[in-house]
Amino acid sequence: MTRETILLVDDDPDIQEVQKVYLEREGFRLVFAGDGKSAIRQTELEKPALIILDVNLPDIDGFEVCQQLRRLTNVPILFLSGREEEFEQILGHRIGGDDYMTKPFSPGILVAKVKAHIRRYRDLSVHHTVSQTPAEQEIISFGDLVIEKEKCVVKKDGIPLTLSTKEYLLLCFFADHPNRVFSLEQIFDNIWGEESLGDYRTVMVHISNLRKKIEADPAKPVFILTVRGLGYKLSI
Repeated sequence: MTRETILLVDDDPDIQEVQKVYLEREGFRLVFAGDGKSAIRQTELEKPALIILDVNLPDIDGFEVCQQLRRLTNVPILFLSGREEEFEQILGHRIGGDDYMTKPFSPGILVAKVKAHIRRYRDLSVHHTVSQTPAEQEIISFGDLVIEKEKCVVKKDGIPLTLSTKEYLLLCFFADHPNRVFSLEQIFDNIWGEESLGDYRTVMVHISNLRKKIEADPAKPVFILTVRGLGYKLSI
């Protein structure tokens, strides 16, 4: 059976070694990049199942690298950084990251997060390619947006959008339950599940980021609406 590949982007050999030991013990194949340009090349070459990305890289800031990687792949991106500021963690989610851990980190928690993210991403792929029911094969249209669930593609005015895994899952979740209001807790439990530690703010960050991609005016959304005091809904 082919081992799933994880791309580790970090210029610290000690950090690389720690992650190598713990992740290879779990059966993963590790490939490495010490800077942003190498990370982009390795992503194109290796097609990793998940990317662990340091923010402080010698050539390109990790946030910029993430944005460039999102043009190549929708696999989970987990930031690993020495920066603990809240706004940096919010930024990491906003520009396409799926999770954010600060150094020093627990190798056990890192492994658990990696497994959870890969499992959820893999289940999403299987859900839309192998075990599809007629309803799941449906093309959902609302306004100028089209979700082709069989292909995991979202189009706006006929042009494919680049969504992160979580953004795509969010949109599909809302589209499967149009006009129904969900609380932050309900959305978090359905999309993140056991992957994170209950920080519901990440839901708001991802919804804000999704609005920027699907709404004509994100400040005045017509699709994903805020229901004050209750949560969010997709208005169709």
